[in-house]
Amino acid sequence: MSRAVLLGALLLTGCAPAATPQADPARASSGQAFTYDRSDYVETESGRPGGTLRISTASDTGTLDLQTIAATNPKWLGRLMFDNLVYLDHKGNITPWLAESWDISQDGKTYTFHLRHDVTFSDGTPFDAEAVRANLDRVRDPKTRAAMTTAYIAPYQSGRVVDRYTFEARLSEPYTPFLNVLAQSWLGMLSPAVLKKSPAEIASHPIGSGPYVVTSYRRQEGIVFTKRPDYAWAPEFLRHKGPAYIDRIEVGFVPEALIRYVSLASGQYQLTIDAPPQNARDIRANPELVLGNRVNLGNPTRAITFNVSRAPFDDTVVRQAFALAIDRTGIARMSGFGEFAPTGAFLSANTPYADLGVRAGGADLERAGRLLDRAGWTGRDEDGYRTRGADRLEATVLLTEAAMLSPVVVALQADVKRIGFKLDIEQVTTPQLTDRRKRNAYQALGPGYWHTNTPDGLFIVYHGKQISTPAFIGQNTAMLHDAQLDVLLSAARANSDPAELARLYAAAQRRLATLMPAVPLYENHTLIAYRRSLRGMVYDTSHNMPFLTTAWLAESSS
Repeated sequence: MSRAVLLGALLLTGCAPAATPQADPARASSGQAFTYDRSDYVETESGRPGGTLRISTASDTGTLDLQTIAATNPKWLGRLMFDNLVYLDHKGNITPWLAESWDISQDGKTYTFHLRHDVTFSDGTPFDAEAVRANLDRVRDPKTRAAMTTAYIAPYQSGRVVDRYTFEARLSEPYTPFLNVLAQSWLGMLSPAVLKKSPAEIASHPIGSGPYVVTSYRRQEGIVFTKRPDYAWAPEFLRHKGPAYIDRIEVGFVPEALIRYVSLASGQYQLTIDAPPQNARDIRANPELVLGNRVNLGNPTRAITFNVSRAPFDDTVVRQAFALAIDRTGIARMSGFGEFAPTGAFLSANTPYADLGVRAGGADLERAGRLLDRAGWTGRDEDGYRTRGADRLEATVLLTEAAMLSPVVVALQADVKRIGFKLDIEQVTTPQLTDRRKRNAYQALGPGYWHTNTPDGLFIVYHGKQISTPAFIGQNTAMLHDAQLDVLLSAARANSDPAELARLYAAAQRRLATLMPAVPLYENHTLIAYRRSLRGMVYDTSHNMPFLTTAWLAESSS
């Protein structure tokens, strides 16, 4: 982010908020939930084959081996190259894809998948039970270093090929989210031939069974995909038959937000995956463009994650006071230019079992001050910061240089200064951040989120088992290990009764609001924009990103 853009973000205070979808009481115990029409997720009209679709996106993944990386943009790229065992419907129910059906043992530890017989990878290798075994074994192999996908299928213990088209997955413990995570783009199937013969090539030339194949990939420049004419196994729920419509897809990496907007408006690109929120109003006003603003499932954007094992954030009262100082409505308006919905919840509003009655923090400076008084921070130094004896109330938050100077963190600095808390910012390289995490040498980390299609995201981010060790890369960067919370989240993983899951997840969210390991800020939004000549646009049910198998061009493009 340039200094000019940063300054603009900090000065903005008056954009009108975007319209939000209707609330669905079945998806949350109270408050506002985000729901979308079924028609947003299924093909409603046949398209015209042909043409080239040009897409801009903000950043490169650095690899097309999506099973191994923890990044957000593979969500939509994966749907071009790969297929999954199962898919979700618009309400989060599991539906068939490469697996036609499945059985779950009474103890919840054995899943038997009955696979399609007509699927092939783009190298001609048949998709079968051995392919499933090779993929799941690869993900769980520590040598693969698949930090994110390993977390998703950690209970997977072993697989057995029952016959060519029947696969048995054995888990170490009951794990209700297993099917949900298998629907996610990161766990798409790779050809077992490439896994065995040339795994190093997966990063630049992955072989999947999806509707498109990679023609070329130039890092930091772009990717070219071409259509598979023999593709005929899209998810049943999608209602699409046969191959994709568009012949060729060209993806360009365009980090500059203004250029993404201008090149879309001019017609250089027909779709941008990362629509700049600062241009949302202009996009809506342009009759040739469409803006899509979707809330992602999982955990909302966090303003900051505290290291609860390091002072001063080892004190729950200090964390609670910090959260009460944050004006999340103002920061959401500033950061999202009116497009982001503020939230104090620990699950995104459209995630099953989200309890939107739970709120963390809430811009109450008087109460924050009383809490800090109670914690003994009653003195003031010459700069107005609180003191306790010889100690000043201060901490440092780490940001990577790649993230530039986050306006969110700058706003946090100003907000918590009002209660006498000194927040410093330290920018480090990604390798330095990784090293600091390994050594537990940090007090707080900057903004982040965890996207997943299940409320089990709470387990991955906050359960004590998810703290990193020398042999395990975990996502619990808060270093939180709370016995009560761990019991609740473990029990939810093993339970399939909706009423009991609602009780367990509600209790877990209430516990998190007390423990305050992080400060929820606003919903995790995806903003896309496209030209009206791009028809048949639908969204993926797990990720709320474009699923381009159904898309087609009303105007010729070559």
